[in-house]
Amino acid sequence: MKLKRNGETQEEVMTTGVSLTLRNTKQEIMPAEVRATDSAGYGIYPAHPLGNGKIHYGYDTLAQWVVEQKTVIIDGYVGNFWDRIATHLMAELEKLDTQVNWYAMHDFLKPEADIEQLVKPFLGSEDSVWGSKTALNLTDFYRWDDLVGVEPDPNYAINILIGTGAALSGWDASVIYVDLPKNELQHRMNAGAITNLGKSAPEKPTAMYKRFYFVDWVVCNKHKESLLRSVDVLADGQGVDWITWAYAPDVVNGLKTLSRSAFRPRPWFTPGSWGGQWIKKHIPQVSQEEPNYAWSFELIAPENGLVFESDGILLEVSFDCLMTVAGLEILGKHHARFGNEFPIRFDFLDTFDGGNLSIQCHPSLPYIRKNFGEVITQDETYYILDSAPDAKVYLGFQDDIDPAAFREELENSLEKNTEVAIGNYVQSFPAAKHDLFLIPNGTVHSSGKNNLVLEISATPYIFTFKMYDWLSKDLNGDPRPINIEHAFNNLRFDRKGQRVPRELISKPYVLEEGKGWKMIHLPTHEAHFYDVHRIEFENEVTVHTRQACHVMMLVEGTEISVRIGDRETVFRYAETFVIPAAVLQYTLVNTGGGTAKVVKAFVKDDHGATT
Repeated sequence: MKLKRNGETQEEVMTTGVSLTLRNTKQEIMPAEVRATDSAGYGIYPAHPLGNGKIHYGYDTLAQWVVEQKTVIIDGYVGNFWDRIATHLMAELEKLDTQVNWYAMHDFLKPEADIEQLVKPFLGSEDSVWGSKTALNLTDFYRWDDLVGVEPDPNYAINILIGTGAALSGWDASVIYVDLPKNELQHRMNAGAITNLGKSAPEKPTAMYKRFYFVDWVVCNKHKESLLRSVDVLADGQGVDWITWAYAPDVVNGLKTLSRSAFRPRPWFTPGSWGGQWIKKHIPQVSQEEPNYAWSFELIAPENGLVFESDGILLEVSFDCLMTVAGLEILGKHHARFGNEFPIRFDFLDTFDGGNLSIQCHPSLPYIRKNFGEVITQDETYYILDSAPDAKVYLGFQDDIDPAAFREELENSLEKNTEVAIGNYVQSFPAAKHDLFLIPNGTVHSSGKNNLVLEISATPYIFTFKMYDWLSKDLNGDPRPINIEHAFNNLRFDRKGQRVPRELISKPYVLEEGKGWKMIHLPTHEAHFYDVHRIEFENEVTVHTRQACHVMMLVEGTEISVRIGDRETVFRYAETFVIPAAVLQYTLVNTGGGTAKVVKAFVKDDHGATT
């Protein structure tokens, strides 16, 4: 058997070189094993113990398990290198002197032209970066009668069906599910090393990402959720030539343990046109070869993963696996409202020695539902984790704003590549450490340079309508998309003048206090469904969740531990962690000296009261 990918044979791929052909990034793949150097300071690979002997390394160990099963389905997420997985596994099975009959799921795909027609209604216009969430299912991509008609061949000792959606075949077989972290998927996408479902060749990364976000990820997530409790093995597909895997019940038990523990998702980092140097300076474990880092995805549930460790071996699964297994325990009393969609997002925007973000706004709730198929909208806040003396935030309009004149100048700038005197239209305010700027949907805003912003937001994260981008280019030297029409369909021109500092800059006050601690309330806007507290303490303080999930970060101090029962978990400066609603109370312990400050974000009660 010779599997193909994008028209290249396996041998051709191997000779082109992994770093140039299969991934377009200067950042490493997460290692398969724990390294001592990764544990100092801010951890880029936070790992949660699964117990001894629970995670296995290598295709040789997986081959031994396959031989015992005889008939095996290897399913998994879009973006996996199925040809490489099959080739490595074949090599190990041949060493065991077994005859294997392989079926590949790409042989059962509908014709590419038919798939194109299926997905087209969900991809919006060709020149747009947005589509709408698909109503399709993974079954819609395959020739159903042919797929369910294929059967294991009794003339072979082992039969394997491999590829995304393999479990749809209905075989009575053991199932391996190969998950893939979204950051690795995007590195492969940017290299043109993978395709969208049913495509024979890669497209431009922007087109591929749109298709992934609105179609492929949606159908693959639904499929994975339906399988998760019934698969036999969960594997991590990010290694190009290696694999780690575990028995699914052990991973499910690990996820259940996390749902009653303080845990931290794995962050990932990406450069951008306006990106800065704070992350490179303060998190030296990240690749220093990137020109900058614009974002750290601290917790963006659709794209982050969770890492488990056993005997020093690492295995990553997607965050949505946790929500499938224990969504109620994670969200508690708010699960009925959000289901298994995690509602709160934390990410860094780094503009230190970088540039300004674009002048932008986000869609209203009716607009995002009608046009993009999202359930909640992109209501944001900017928490200033660090700033230089000259840093500022652009927020709200000047009192004398003339919408028609503003639009005319924006469109003229887009057409003629001329500068816009933004200060004539948009206000700016000094940004200092621990300030909180409120950005409900429809609010014009931007972070200026020399900020390290902790963006506390609702989970949607790609619906940014840019009006002016300071004439900057992306990292490839191309103009970034400008979306004046979308913006003007959503801008709130009544958020102007003195109303802006009065309503859109949070006014902190002491909510509670005791010996050596204070609970500071940083009120959010009435449109925000989440609220923000900052806990300041010298030694320790006990906090009650009241059946709500808390998303937290140490924003001042060097180190704290979180005590839940008799278990303590250590977190360091700028690390994001989650306290599930099932944890009724926890104690924060300051192990770094001085005054520790921890930000806590959580969903408001339905009537708007704080938790």
